[in-house]
Amino acid sequence: MANARFGVTKPANEPVLAYAPGSPERTLLACELARQSGETLEIPLIIGGRPVTTGDLGEVVMPHDHGHVLARYHKAGPREVQLAIAAAQAARQAWEELPWSDRAAIFLKAAQLISTRWRIRLNAATMLNQSKNVVQAEIDSACELADFLRFNAYFLGRIYAEQPAATPEALNRLEYRGLEGFVFAATPFNFTAIAGNLPTAPALMGNAVVWKPASSAVLSGWHLMQLFQEAGFPDGVINFVPGDGPRVGAAALADEALAGIHFTGSTAVFQGMWRTVGVRSAHYRSYPRLVGETGGKDFVVAHPSADPAALCTALVRGAFEYQGQKCSAASRAYIPASLWDGLQDRLAAALDEIRLGDPRDFGCFMNALIDEAAFERVMGYIHRAGASNDAEILFGGGGDKTRGYFIAPTVVRAGVPEYETMTQEIFGPLLSLYRYPDDGFAEILAVCDRTSPYALTGALFARDRAAIALAERRLRHAAGNFYINDKPTGAVVGQQPFGGGRASGTNDKAGWHLNLLRWTSVRTIKETFCPPTDFRYPFMGPEKIGPDPGGPP
Repeated sequence: MANARFGVTKPANEPVLAYAPGSPERTLLACELARQSGETLEIPLIIGGRPVTTGDLGEVVMPHDHGHVLARYHKAGPREVQLAIAAAQAARQAWEELPWSDRAAIFLKAAQLISTRWRIRLNAATMLNQSKNVVQAEIDSACELADFLRFNAYFLGRIYAEQPAATPEALNRLEYRGLEGFVFAATPFNFTAIAGNLPTAPALMGNAVVWKPASSAVLSGWHLMQLFQEAGFPDGVINFVPGDGPRVGAAALADEALAGIHFTGSTAVFQGMWRTVGVRSAHYRSYPRLVGETGGKDFVVAHPSADPAALCTALVRGAFEYQGQKCSAASRAYIPASLWDGLQDRLAAALDEIRLGDPRDFGCFMNALIDEAAFERVMGYIHRAGASNDAEILFGGGGDKTRGYFIAPTVVRAGVPEYETMTQEIFGPLLSLYRYPDDGFAEILAVCDRTSPYALTGALFARDRAAIALAERRLRHAAGNFYINDKPTGAVVGQQPFGGGRASGTNDKAGWHLNLLRWTSVRTIKETFCPPTDFRYPFMGPEKIGPDPGGPP
C-alpha cells in the first residue's frame, strides 16, 4: 500500500454541450444516432464479467417508432440471479479490501470516459431507447452520470476522513466496511444517470452488486455495463441481469445474503419489497439496508406576487420536458385568481409552439411516452377529465399510438383540489391547475400539504418575501426538494441533493454523501497503548489512618 494520504479534489459539474447547428458534437451525434438506429443488438447478461445467454428474449424498441427493434436481450431467471449472487459474493472481499483510492480511480476514469468518447454513444442510446430529446439526454446520460461518479469519489474521501478523537492512552479509528452480502439495485427507465448511480454508489463503498435495469431501458443499461467494464470494475463487482421484475426481484430478495436494496421506481413495488424484507427479516444474515426513491405528485404554488412569465416557463418546462416522465415533474399547480386569465393566455401561446416527434428531429421539444401501458394510463386520466363535472381540459388532450406513443401536452382545470389529476401520480404530459382566491394563500398551502401522500419536489413562485417565508414553514415536510422561483425539476449533483419523504421514498439524497453512508457498516477499533495489568481500581484501596470522616474534627 502506498505511504501517502490520498484525496480527491472537489469536482466541478460537467459542462452541458449545446448541440447547436454546425457544432461538432451535433455532427457526431447525428452519425451515432444513424449507426445505432441501423443495428439490432443481441444483449446478454453479464455475470462475473462473462456474457450469459438464456434464450428467453425480450425486445427493446424505439418508443417513438415502436415497430423499430433496437435490440433483443436475454432475460434472467432465478437460476441466473443465483449465479449473479454467487459471483458478487466471490468478488466482494477482494473489492472491499482494495485501497479506496484504487476504487475511486475507477470511478474517475469512468467519468472521464463519459466526458470524452463515451458521451455521444450514451446520449444516442438514451435518445433512441427512452425517447429523450438531445438536451434531456445530454443533461442525463452525460452530465449527471459523470457528476455522480466524480462527486461520489470525492464524498468517499470525505467520509473516510471522518474519525473519532484519540487520547494519549489510546488510538481510536473507524473502519468503513462494505455490507456483509450483496446489494440488489433495481433501476428505472427514465434516467440513464440513475441507472448508472444505483449500482455504482454501493460498489464505491466496497459492495458487490446484482443490477436489474428496467426492461424498457435495457439498451442504455447495456452500454453502461460496457462502460463499467472498460473503466476497470473487476469481474463480479457489478452483475447485469435484465429480466422480468417480479422474477428477478423475488429471487434476489429470497437470498439470505441480501444486504441492501437500492431502488428507484414505483411506490407500490418498493412497498412490496419492504413488506417482503420485513417478513423475512430473521432469514437474512444481516438487516438489509433499504434505500428507495419512488413516486411524486409534485406541485407549484403561485402567490399573487409571482412573476407571470417565470411562472409560465416553469410550468411548461417542469410539466412537459421528457413528456412529464420525471419523478420530479410539475404535476399540479395552485394559481391565484388574479393571475389565472393571463396565465392561460401565456400557456396557450407556449404550448402552441411545442412540437412532438422523433428525438432525432432536434426541433422537437417533446417525444414519445416509454410504452403502451404508459400511453393508456395517461389517456385514461385525460378521457375521465373530459367526461367529469369536476374537471375541464383547457389545452391538448389528444393522443396517437399508431407509430409512437405520443400524447399532446395537456392542461386540465380541476374544479376541486381533491380531483384525481390533482392527487394521483400520472407520470405523463398532464398538468392540473386549481384556481384559488387571492386572499386564500395560507389556506392553499395547507391544501397543497395534505392533498397528496407524496413529498418529493415542489416549487413556490412569489416576489413577496413574507409569502416565501410562510410557504417555507407551512410546506416544510411537503417536499424533499423545494424550489423558490424555479421549476421543481433539474436537481444537480453536488448542488441540490435529491430525494423526498412520505410515500416518495427514504430521502437518502442521491448526489450527496448521505446516500453513500447507507452502503457502509462501520467498525470502531480502539488500540490501547499501555493496558492495565491489575484489575483493581484506586477506590478499592485501604483507607488511610486518621480521624473518623463521620465524627468530630
